[in-house]
Amino acid sequence: MSMAISEREILHYPRLDTVLMVEEFIKEHSGDFKKRQLWESLPRKTMYQTYCVIIDYLLSSGKIAFDREEKVAWIWNPKLVQKYLKSKLVAR
Repeated sequence: MSMAISEREILHYPRLDTVLMVEEFIKEHSGDFKKRQLWESLPRKTMYQTYCVIIDYLLSSGKIAFDREEKVAWIWNPKLVQKYLKSKLVAR
């Protein structure tokens, strides 16, 4: 798997439009592709190292996860997060 973002030297940071493109593609194809297959199927070409930075970011922010078959799945649920934040169980 990928190394943590802070543990390596990053030569090229992704642009926001590239991050959003990868996010949208993963949402649409959740559970269909393994990491490398997903990169090869993106609508626009990106450097693999830049793609790995995006994947590391999405993993660390809790938006994606890998299943048993190592396929990438979208797990972020903003409605559930909003419900949780509004609940009285959350200390403010």
